[in-house]
Amino acid sequence: MDKNMLAGLEGLPEEDKARMSAMIDHLQLRDSLRMYNSLVDRCFNDCVDNFTRKTLQKQEETCVMRCAEKFLKHSMRVGLRFAELNSQAATQD
Repeated sequence: MDKNMLAGLEGLPEEDKARMSAMIDHLQLRDSLRMYNSLVDRCFNDCVDNFTRKTLQKQEETCVMRCAEKFLKHSMRVGLRFAELNSQAATQD
């Protein structure tokens, strides 16, 4: 976890800081799992439509790879933009 996230908690007792740190870690893990599940659900539903074989067909595999790449690039871009806006808001205070 980023130490800057706990910067606003300086006046709290160590026990509360540890509790907040654990809560933030839990929320980050939850959000990561939600993003992963969303990625799998979206790409599977968009790309896989033939269940006659155990493995993906070449076109399905290509579709899944492109879908996952687009999803992750989009998520990174949104995260970076959010960080920029958050940084700007912090400097305006």
